[in-house]
Amino acid sequence: MRKVKVRRAFTLVELLVVIAIIGVLVGLLLPAVQAAREAARRMSCSNNFKQMGLGVHNYHSAYKRMPRHMAGTFGFGGPVSFGSTGNVERSSNYFDLSWLVGLTPFVEQQSLWEQISNPLQSPTSGDIFPAMGPNPQRTLGHHANEPYQPWLTNIPTLRCPSDPGVGLPSQGRTNYAACMGDGMDRTDSGAYGSSGQPSSPVNGPFAGNPTRHAEQTRVGCRGMFVPRQAIRFRDVLDGLSNTVMAGEIVTDLGDSDVRTRPVGRSAAPRPLNNPDLCDVGRDPERPQFWQTPLPAGLAFTANAENGRGYKWAYGRPIFTGMYTIGPPNSEICLHTQNSPNQMGNLPAGSRHQGGCHVLMGDGAVKFVTDSIEAGNQTSPTPRLGGPVGAGAQSPYGLWGALGSRASMEVIDQEI
Repeated sequence: MRKVKVRRAFTLVELLVVIAIIGVLVGLLLPAVQAAREAARRMSCSNNFKQMGLGVHNYHSAYKRMPRHMAGTFGFGGPVSFGSTGNVERSSNYFDLSWLVGLTPFVEQQSLWEQISNPLQSPTSGDIFPAMGPNPQRTLGHHANEPYQPWLTNIPTLRCPSDPGVGLPSQGRTNYAACMGDGMDRTDSGAYGSSGQPSSPVNGPFAGNPTRHAEQTRVGCRGMFVPRQAIRFRDVLDGLSNTVMAGEIVTDLGDSDVRTRPVGRSAAPRPLNNPDLCDVGRDPERPQFWQTPLPAGLAFTANAENGRGYKWAYGRPIFTGMYTIGPPNSEICLHTQNSPNQMGNLPAGSRHQGGCHVLMGDGAVKFVTDSIEAGNQTSPTPRLGGPVGAGAQSPYGLWGALGSRASMEVIDQEI
């Protein structure tokens, strides 16, 4: 008898079934892997913020005050110089340094602080940058002629791993910004000029009055950081655990994101009277992005180098400041279209799902959702002579109350 060999193999149907099952399993697995990775990135982001909070408290223990926002030194007078060949030694920072500069030695960046706090020789001309560096407003063109490396350094502690922004046209990015409170008035300069001396209005009925800007600052600058002014923990009358010290922000990716590309008003009314004025500029089909072109009354205010969070050393609000006016991840709205270096509605935000981290005055890191109660978004901001005056309750609900340091608004619920 002849033996008949039986050949065993998968049929086409069986093979297709196996492939389909594997595809379903991979489809179920990938979102879980992505979620696990984002959870790890979010935890790392929170840990970075925690380290910064500890740094602020150590700074306060050493100097009996918080790191000053928009601090620095004054040069030899005259217009601000950004450091061209032969004039580097006159390139003062003109009191434009952010709170992050003074914090560097307290977040394990001692070597960077040594470069900043001492005169530094230019690698191109051999001229000397003064201690505390040149004005951080410098462009990439200025750095190409006379590079000042500390301002171009990307510090890992200042970056949230969930934010993918890297490289040009930014200089050194930051995802953590000082809380300027729930007001706008004078939050871009405070009561002092670039010389460090008290400033006064140039025009109008209060021209030359040295107390006018101080009064406006007292009413409008309600956050834990006040430009060019020392703040101590004892000044936070609402309690450190009830007040936001800093918030997470999103850095610009060059994609017209409403949270990162500055838009300002080209004519009155201004966000000072209604912070929600720029909401009409959202694209109806893609609400996360601006319309192109923008509707009448709005205009883009910045070039490619002035995106959100692009200069960690620069103290202007678009780069290192945030407000508790618009809820997290809402749109930017600057006071005018003339310059990005000004006040406006600059909310916190993140690449996390549903909210962002904030650093409280006591060093605790909280996650605040986009849906936090934020009051009347069309209400005028607190300012001298306005409907919301000094010490008044925030018109922006729980979110606004968290941002003010001395309005006697104690939070009796967990956020």
